Amino acid sequence: MRNKITRLTAIFFLYGALLNVNAQSWGGPKEKPKERIELKYGPLHEGKRTDVAMQRFREYGLGQFIHWGVYAIAGGEWNGVKAPTASEWIRVWSGASAPPNWRQTYDNLYKQFNPKDFDAQRWAKQAKQMGARYMIITTKHHDGFCLWPSKFSEYTIAQSPYKKDVIKQLVDAYTAEGIDVYLYFSIIDWYNKDYQSAAPNTDAQKASYEKFLTYTRNQLFELLGNYPKMKGFWFDGTWDKAWIDSYEWTYQLEKDLRAAHPGLIIGSRFRNDEHGKRHFDSNGDLLGDYEQGWERKLPAQYEWLNGNDWDCVMTIPPNGWGYIKDWSKFYTKTSYDLIDMLMHSVSMGGNFVLNFGPDGNGRMHTGEDKLAREIGAWTKLNAEAIYGATHAPLEPTGYGYYTKKEKSLYLTVFNRPVSNLVRIKIPRNATDVPTAASLLANKAVLKMKFTDIGIDLDKNVYFDITLPETFTSKDPFVIKIETKPGKINAKELEKAHM
Repeated sequence: MRNKITRLTAIFFLYGALLNVNAQSWGGPKEKPKERIELKYGPLHEGKRTDVAMQRFREYGLGQFIHWGVYAIAGGEWNGVKAPTASEWIRVWSGASAPPNWRQTYDNLYKQFNPKDFDAQRWAKQAKQMGARYMIITTKHHDGFCLWPSKFSEYTIAQSPYKKDVIKQLVDAYTAEGIDVYLYFSIIDWYNKDYQSAAPNTDAQKASYEKFLTYTRNQLFELLGNYPKMKGFWFDGTWDKAWIDSYEWTYQLEKDLRAAHPGLIIGSRFRNDEHGKRHFDSNGDLLGDYEQGWERKLPAQYEWLNGNDWDCVMTIPPNGWGYIKDWSKFYTKTSYDLIDMLMHSVSMGGNFVLNFGPDGNGRMHTGEDKLAREIGAWTKLNAEAIYGATHAPLEPTGYGYYTKKEKSLYLTVFNRPVSNLVRIKIPRNATDVPTAASLLANKAVLKMKFTDIGIDLDKNVYFDITLPETFTSKDPFVIKIETKPGKINAKELEKAHM
C-alpha cells in the first residue's frame, strides 16, 4: 500500500509541526487559568507520581536519543543535492530541487536497508561509556517504516534485506548494560492509506480513520508484548486534527496501555483533553508523567517548571535528528556546550537527552563518537554531581550550576574566578549549613570561610572557597560542599573563623 501525499499536504505536515511547537510557548512561565473547569479527559493521575519507576526516571541525569530508519540511507540529501528539510522528514521533499518521482524512490529505499555494520552491543557500550542511563529509539517515524517485524504492516524491517529485529537487539543490548529503553512511536504514518491529518468528515473517511486507530493500538500493544523490558513510550506526531478530535479514544488507550504495563512512563505529548489542549489540560495540569515540550529548548528559570518532571531532548547540529552526511555547513555543539546543557538540566530537576543519528550502515557519525568519548570522560569523573542529583534551592550563580543530593551540595564551575575565590551565597533562613568543601575530581580539601561583606539588611550569608593556584583544569570542574542540618548563625560563624 502507498499513501499518496500531495505537495500541499506535505507542506502542511512540515509547517504544522513547527507552528504547533511555537503555539506551546515553551519559552517562559505557563500561567494556570484563574478558574478551574470540570474535565472528563484530563490527567489519569493527580500530581507527581511517587512510584519506583518514576523516581528512577528523575535520577537518570543523562540519556541518549537515536533516530534511525530508511532516511539514514539518504542522509539529508540525494545525488549531491541537499534536501530543504530535516533529514528524517526527507520523504516530504518537494519543489524544483526534489528528485523526479521522489516519493516513489523513497518508499522503495527499504529494499536497500541492510546495515551490515550495525552492532547493538557496540551502540550500548558507547552509550554506557558516555554516561547515559536511558535511551529512546525510533521504532517507527513519520514515514511509517517499522524497525521491528510488525504483524500489522507490510512496511517493516522483515521486508528489508536486513530482516532482523532491530528493536529487540537494542532493547536486549542496552538493558544488559543497565540502560533503560524507551520506545519512540510516531502517530503520523505517511505510508498507511488510512492515516489522515484533517478531521474525517464523510462516512468513508471516518471508517478509514477508525481502521487507522485500530492499527495504531495494535502496534502499541505489539511493542509492549514484544519488548516487556521497555520502560515507556516517547510519542510524536500527535498534533493532527484527526488525532486531537479522538480524545475519548486516546484517553482510553492511555488507560489500557498503563494497565497492561504497570509503571509505564508516558510524556505529555501523547494526547489532549476534550478542548484540544495538549501537554497541559485546560486547567493547566500536566497531561502524562513529565513535560515533553523541551525539545531543543531549556528553561531559563526553575520556576517555569511548576515542580513538574521534565527532560530536554537535544540535537548536535541545529536541527539534525536523523543522519546527516555533511556536518561542515552547520555549527555542531561541542562537548563543553553539551556538558553545560546537561548540568543546566540537572540543576533544574530534569534530564538531558542527546540525539544520535546513525548512518544507513549502522555506524554513528565520527563526530558523535568523539562527543560520546569526551562527555563520557567528564561524566565518569563527576558522576556524583549528576546522577540522582537535583535542583538546589539557591540563587543561580555565574560560576556555573548547583545540584544537590542528600547532605551534599555540588557547584559545577564553568567560569573560574580570576581571584580563585568562589563565593557562594546562602539564604540566612536556610536549614542546611555548609561545613566543608573539596574538589570532586581529586578529593582535595578546600579552604572555606564565612565572609561578612557588610551589606545592610542582606538576606544572605556568604562563604568563600579558595581554589589552589596549583589546581588547573581544562574542563568544567565540581566543588563538593558538605552541609549539616541547622540554622545559620552569622555571629557564631564569624567567631569560628572557618
